[in-house]
Amino acid sequence: MSQEKSDDTQKTCFVIMGFGKKTDYQSKPNRVLDLDASYHNMIKPAVEDAGLKCIRADEIKHSGIIDVPMYQQLLKADLVIADLSTYNCNAFYELGVRHALRPFSTITIAEEKLIYPFDVGHVAIRRYKHLGEDIGASEARRFSAELKEAIKAVLEAQTNDSPVYEFLKNEINPPSWRSAEAESAVDAVAKAASAMAEIVARQAPAPPLADGQQEGPTLSELMLKVDAALKDKSFVEAKKYLTELREVMKPKDEGRAEDDYIIQRLALATYKSKQPTPMQALEDARDLLAELNPKESIDSETLGLWGAVHKRLWETTEKRKFIDEAVRGYERGFYLLNDYYNGINFAYLLNVRAAERVDADEAITDFVTARRVRQQVVPVCEKWLAEAEAPDEEADDASKNKSLETRYWVLATLGEAYVGLGDEAAGSKWLEQAYAMAPQTWMKDSTEEQLGKLRKFLEDSPLKRVAEG
Repeated sequence: MSQEKSDDTQKTCFVIMGFGKKTDYQSKPNRVLDLDASYHNMIKPAVEDAGLKCIRADEIKHSGIIDVPMYQQLLKADLVIADLSTYNCNAFYELGVRHALRPFSTITIAEEKLIYPFDVGHVAIRRYKHLGEDIGASEARRFSAELKEAIKAVLEAQTNDSPVYEFLKNEINPPSWRSAEAESAVDAVAKAASAMAEIVARQAPAPPLADGQQEGPTLSELMLKVDAALKDKSFVEAKKYLTELREVMKPKDEGRAEDDYIIQRLALATYKSKQPTPMQALEDARDLLAELNPKESIDSETLGLWGAVHKRLWETTEKRKFIDEAVRGYERGFYLLNDYYNGINFAYLLNVRAAERVDADEAITDFVTARRVRQQVVPVCEKWLAEAEAPDEEADDASKNKSLETRYWVLATLGEAYVGLGDEAAGSKWLEQAYAMAPQTWMKDSTEEQLGKLRKFLEDSPLKRVAEG
């Protein structure tokens, strides 16, 4: 790591990108990318190793309007890195603002499958590769090293990397932001925004702070509290922090949508909290997800959660409408993402519904469709196992545990798929591998519980009932 410098002399890098898990709708099938993994595993280490202070929008402490410090960073930062992965509209816009303000010291990066529009074709884009939601350790090292060298080269060369100044170089000059007038104008805007926030606060006092809670946490600080609570399965606490985070991030303009990722995580924490009652928690989570319009959504994360909540509503009430909605959610999610999670749950619930069907034709249709879905899930799992990297020895414990948990669910899914296809021998082979490396005992218990139910559905196959007359 480079030697630390004081805030007055250390150069700064502002990173333009989203945060959390975002769906890449450009790739077919859709993929979910963890942008926090990109930032913390590659971008921030590269920036700090190059000797700069790294800042992302969710790390800025501010009072009132986040837009003011964000525009200050776009104007004043010595370097800007823009990650355009998942076709983030805000990132494209902020990159355009930076290109209009500064002729050089901007680096553009993206996940390798980004399909970018014509105008961005004039910009050099450095590519990296996601592996599922995460990034492989070797890829993180490779790209972080490449980015570090690019940072040093860009800061030293100071040649045009803005298409605005490249194509209009004889007709435009960058704003003289170092002038007293410019600094004064920026300060005036910031002070006005702060004063307005104080007026609003006086008119509508903020709720009292909870014990131990610091005033004005950044978004990233709140998100770290959420992650810690979810890791400890403290879902009530996670729900509290996510509710606060949602309030902080809620757009002031009615026409602007909320961040899907926050609502998704809040719905997850809500139904797992089982508070004030398990049924009420499920209904509250369903109402949260309804704001994301799951019946028309193409977001696989929303659809997977919609399926999970309605699966549990079915298990609690045994009302047919809930299992139909669960099947619909997992089905849409699977065909959009082509993933093992949505696929195996879609297949399982088709067997559940087949067992409940009165109409023989409908029962047979669900039963046969479940088999076909499992046939599609098997190669998805096999592909993941073939491409997945083993956890790096230098990786932190959290990264290693996440890798192990994912591998467990892939192996367990492969085992369940083969059991559902009637191949107990193949199913046992994969399940033994899964159980041997299960990071936590509840994971094996959960798998065995679903397999026990599935075997009963297979024994009472509607095809057998038809054959028996």
